[in-house]
Amino acid sequence: MPIEPRRLPPLDLLVAFEAAARHLSFTKAAGERFLTQSAVSRQIAALEESLGTPLFRRRHRALELTEAGARLAAATATALAAVREAVQVIRAPRQRDVVALTTTPGFASLWLIPRLARFVALHPRIDVRIDASYATRSLAGEGFDVAVRYGSVERMPSEAGEPLFAEAVQPLAAPALLHGRAPLKRPQDLARHTLLHVLTTSGETPGMPLEWHAWLRTVGVAAFEPAATLTFNSYDTAVAAAVEGQGVLLGRRPLTDALIAQGRLVAPFRGQLASARGYYVLTDAVAAQRPAVAALVAWMRAMAREAPPVARRATAPRRR
Repeated sequence: MPIEPRRLPPLDLLVAFEAAARHLSFTKAAGERFLTQSAVSRQIAALEESLGTPLFRRRHRALELTEAGARLAAATATALAAVREAVQVIRAPRQRDVVALTTTPGFASLWLIPRLARFVALHPRIDVRIDASYATRSLAGEGFDVAVRYGSVERMPSEAGEPLFAEAVQPLAAPALLHGRAPLKRPQDLARHTLLHVLTTSGETPGMPLEWHAWLRTVGVAAFEPAATLTFNSYDTAVAAAVEGQGVLLGRRPLTDALIAQGRLVAPFRGQLASARGYYVLTDAVAAQRPAVAALVAWMRAMAREAPPVARRATAPRRR
């Protein structure tokens, strides 16, 4: 029996019809709806009866839409697509933008991660995925949006990105070492301590670690044989050892600024030496057009500007 002109047919009949019209097959519609072919056929027949007009022409192993069927198929396809989209948005978590960043373990653990909560507070719908590795990742080839790389100020190629901040170095130690059995009052006192350093790609020789030579030369101290050395393959592990009081570290500012501010590391001697290295930001050309990527890069630059400027030359240590 035809239904009242302004009353809609049952939704399950319309959904079955939309599937059958899209596939032009009761069998395929049945598979999509997890029903039998005869059940879908009965639903279509019930819909046709309620509308008072045929919607399909049943050919031998084929279906064709009638004029009324084609009109209803277009309307139901549009309406159900809108309903499905609305349901998907309601059911799904809030849409979030993901920014993939690759950098060194030291930069990630010492500089980026301690500040990252501030970025999340400003941009709660942006997820930052961090790859901490010494490998030089291909941004486009490996799916990264941004890289923060560490390299020589003079040798870093232009394609490595724009400078984020320069680096300065100075000895750092846990507070307990300053006034222990071998107080650190002048640079010569380092000879009675364990020196911490990071293994370089050029290899190492016994004795004074290579990375200490420049600082000692600047403050006028000849190279010496330290009490002991501890060598690490990553800077963040060397910093962890320094915090635990296991030796004196040649601190790299501004990576170590937060630990100094917290009092976990202290500088026994005044003065710092500008390093020949620094950090650079490289953004994938396509990713740079995304607001989320631009927001992360702009935030890192803002954080870098907050750090005190590094010295361009060493200051002589104060004698005590």
